[in-house]
Order: sequence, then structure tokens, then C-alpha cells
Amino acid sequence: MKFGIIKEGKVPQDNRVAFTPKQCKWLQQNKGITVLVESSAHRCFTDEEYHQEGIQVVADVSSCDVLFGIKEIPVDMLIPEKTYFFFSHTRKMQPYNQKMMRDIVSKKITLVDYECLEHADGARVLGFGFFAGVVGAHNGMWAYGNRTGDYRLERIYERYDFESLTGSYFGLKLPNVKVVVTGSGRVAHGILEVMTLMGMHQVEPDEFLSEEFSYPVYVNLKGAELYRHKSGEKYDREKFHEHPEEYDCLFRDYLSATDILLNGVYWDEGVPRLFELEDMKRDDFRIKTISDITDDYHGSVPCNLGDGTIQSPIYGVDRLTGARTAPYLNSSVDIVAVGNLPNELPKDASRYFGEQLIKYVVDNLGTDSSLIHNATITRGGALTERFSYLKEYAGL
Repeated sequence: MKFGIIKEGKVPQDNRVAFTPKQCKWLQQNKGITVLVESSAHRCFTDEEYHQEGIQVVADVSSCDVLFGIKEIPVDMLIPEKTYFFFSHTRKMQPYNQKMMRDIVSKKITLVDYECLEHADGARVLGFGFFAGVVGAHNGMWAYGNRTGDYRLERIYERYDFESLTGSYFGLKLPNVKVVVTGSGRVAHGILEVMTLMGMHQVEPDEFLSEEFSYPVYVNLKGAELYRHKSGEKYDREKFHEHPEEYDCLFRDYLSATDILLNGVYWDEGVPRLFELEDMKRDDFRIKTISDITDDYHGSVPCNLGDGTIQSPIYGVDRLTGARTAPYLNSSVDIVAVGNLPNELPKDASRYFGEQLIKYVVDNLGTDSSLIHNATITRGGALTERFSYLKEYAGL
């Protein structure tokens, strides 16, 4: 079998990769898989780093059996009748990727979406969420430090890998800030790692709401703390995901007690928002900085007005008008919302991602594995049964 590592074509270009140079060497030596790497000037690992591990760097990967990318692929770069793995962002019928989906169909491509690779219990096999959580938490704390002038943090992408980041917080003295962390998945785990590294104290929800502290604290709100069934029934995760409209969100209780919101909670259409734009007008609305790490436009954080960039990740939202403003204004809430946060730690994120591919996916290729089968959106250009609901979207 021959793998191809494609260069990223989506703009802005992503610098992550499915397999690192050492992982490609391991695949060749231990699995008998030939790996070709499409030359790229933007990848976090250079062409030369692949050369040094004995991996061929080429201009054309059309001879490969399976092609691995990260983000969506421009239609003019799709090679007909190939098998692709990448994050397609099509299963929710995203309109901005409809043209790509229709081209995948017309070119008789087999598409396996990383996002749809799931363990038997429904947990996702792959994802960059942990590193998104790390970077998003750091950037949220960085932004609050800029606003208040109480402390200073450097940007991750300018200096750190994850190992050096863990030592960069030594000596950091935070003010008596109160932080809410939402979520329980990979993103939340990354946020909590930063909270620990920064030496923050975790408190219980009732303490957070009722007390002020002489040291920095955070509370982690998971599903049961965030949502309540309208009938008074106990929170049930499976029922919540099936019928989110039957639940109310309890986060409004925290609006007057929170300085920084680090949001890593799942959101989809129908899920109650953490708060509404109207709530920002409240006299007791205390939040100054929101890092919306799951980054849903007008999603769980209604004042997410769209992505910033790694170089310029922060903007303000006027509390009264909801209009976008410059950051750090007294009348605004600062929003950090970036869609490609793991690109600030690209080598670490890529290394982890490749490890999961090797552990759970590689040996299943070419078999009748349900793992691969359930994540295959198209096979030879035809929609699989699981994704037949995409028929109109795909132009069939």
C-alpha cells in the first residue's frame, strides 16, 4: 500500500500534517507502507526533515492509494478516483463546502472523514481538541492580562512548543480572577491542563457563585452543571444530545460571578446558548474576556462574530449594541475566536494526531472494519447508506 501526504491548499493554509517524518519512517519500516510526501513550503515539518528520515518528497502523489490531508481540499486539487482522509466539514451540509462535495461525487472519490471515525461507544478516535484547548486557554488568559495590565503572557506561536510552554508559567502571578471552564471533552482537558500549569485553584460551583477569593480560581461546568431538563428530570447526556430543546441552560447564574469564560462545550443547532446577546446589557454582567475555543459562529457564545486569526485573534463586542469593536474597551467584551488554534502548536498536535492514526486506523485500511465503514461518506463517488441524507446537498 502507498500513502500520500498531501500539501494543504485551503487558505489560510494549515501547517499541521497527518504523519510526522519519524512516523512516516516507522510506517515504512514496520508496516511495509510506502509513503510519499507532496512538497510544501508551509508545512510545520519541512521537506528536508522528511528527506532526512528517508521519505520521498514529490510534486505528484497521484500514484498513491490513500491520500491524507487535514483541512478541506480545493476542488482543483482533488485527484479523481482516489481515497482521501481529511476533515471535510460536510456531514452537516455546510454550504461553503457544497461545491467540494459535488466535485468529490463527480470525480468518483472515496471520502473518509476523520470527524466520523468513532470508537464503539461513540467517542471520536481523532481530533486536535486537546491542543485547541491548551492554546485557547492560554490566549484567553493572555487577552485578559492585556486588558487589565496585571500580568503579561507571550503568544505561543512566537516561541513555544508544548514542552517549553509547561515551564513558561513558572513565577506567573495572576490576580484574584474567577474563570469558568465549560465542557468535558478533549478541548476541556486542554483548558484544564493550562489552569493547572498556571497554578489556579479549582472550586465547586456553589463556592464559585457565592464567594470571592484572595487567589485565582476556576470552576469546570460539565453537562449536568450547565443544563437542566425543563421537567426537572436529572440530566441525561444521551437524551440531551437527542433532544436539546427540552433543556434550559443554567449559565446565566454565572454571568455576575465570572471574569473570564473559556468555552469548550459542545454546541449544535437546537442546543441552548450559554446566554443571549440581551444578557450582555445587564448591569451585573461581569465577564470581560471570552475565549470561544469550540468556535461556533453565533453558537453557544452568541457574541462570537466570526474568526480572528492567529496573528490577530481578539476583537471586542459592544455590550449594548452587539457590534464588533476594537478590543480592551470598557464598553466591550473581548472575544478570542480562532478556527485553527492547534496551528500554534503544530508539531505537537501533528505528532499526537499521527499516533492515533497509527494506533486505530492504519491496520484497518483494506479490511471490512466498521470503524472505516462508518466514517466513509462517499465510496467511488456514491454516498454510503449512513450519509444518504446528503443526497440533495451532494447533487445526486
